[in-house]
Amino acid sequence: MARWKKTYVLTLVGAIALNIGLCAPVRALDEGGCLTCHQYPGLVRHEKEDGFKVLHIDETLYFQSSHGRLQCRQCHTGIEKVPHTGQREVACSTRCHQGADAPVLPDDYPLQDFHRQEHAYITRLQDRSSCSVCHNIYPHSHDRVVRAFLNMHTGFMLCEVCHINRKTYPHLDYAWYPAEPAEFKGKPFGSYFHPQAGKTMDPTRFITRIAVFDASAKSRRLLHHTGDRQKALEFNQRDHAAAQQMAYFHRDIHKKSISLACEECHTTHGGILDLGKLGFDPVKRNKITLLNLKGLVTKYRTFYLPKIFEPKP
Repeated sequence: MARWKKTYVLTLVGAIALNIGLCAPVRALDEGGCLTCHQYPGLVRHEKEDGFKVLHIDETLYFQSSHGRLQCRQCHTGIEKVPHTGQREVACSTRCHQGADAPVLPDDYPLQDFHRQEHAYITRLQDRSSCSVCHNIYPHSHDRVVRAFLNMHTGFMLCEVCHINRKTYPHLDYAWYPAEPAEFKGKPFGSYFHPQAGKTMDPTRFITRIAVFDASAKSRRLLHHTGDRQKALEFNQRDHAAAQQMAYFHRDIHKKSISLACEECHTTHGGILDLGKLGFDPVKRNKITLLNLKGLVTKYRTFYLPKIFEPKP
């Protein structure tokens, strides 16, 4: 992915442009604009090879919690810029847990689970593709800046929507894939429309994702690698260094730069998805095409948070 050459300082005008929403009652304390990114379910990043960290915060549940009156940076004191990859410091004694009359916080308090009640993400998805044999449900891990944003798309579209090789398939069409059984942590999210039955499914047990089709053939063909799943299972039990086998499973796949991938959908004109045809109403279409989060990914490398939002002593 192309690297940006400049570092931008986040001014008051920039903060307003990030849709902080200082006038919105539910976000009255989100003066740092944290929910600009953290409001999205399925925002997940890898921590270790066998684990991941959920970054989603349900704003309603947070503001109803015992800590809901605190600004995020009163505890997350090490956050000075966006993105803040690798920031783990949490200070519980900036205002609350200090002094003789303050609530006692045990030394071994599990801070890593502090927001667990406010998280929403998919824990299991019945994906029958060969992709899911080697790639887990949140497959993006390499780019530290955008990996969580990319993983968020798991709940809305199949892998091939972004990664299909358009040189091999120049005539593409997009539609809903049949509903797949899913399990969620927290509130279920996504789309639940069953295109074959023509009705909505139980949103707590199913999810429907956007798929891509080859529209050049007489009979429209789904481009989703499910027919070679057994072959992938056999391959996964052997040496992964077999270049020919790897090339076979990625024969139709194309890796895109992040900026290009964002602009292909989140744009007011010329996007690859016909959002109206997919059933999105005008309000939802505007939210998708004008997503303020896109600018953080495609335009800027770093924002430094202004001192104007520092907690007052």
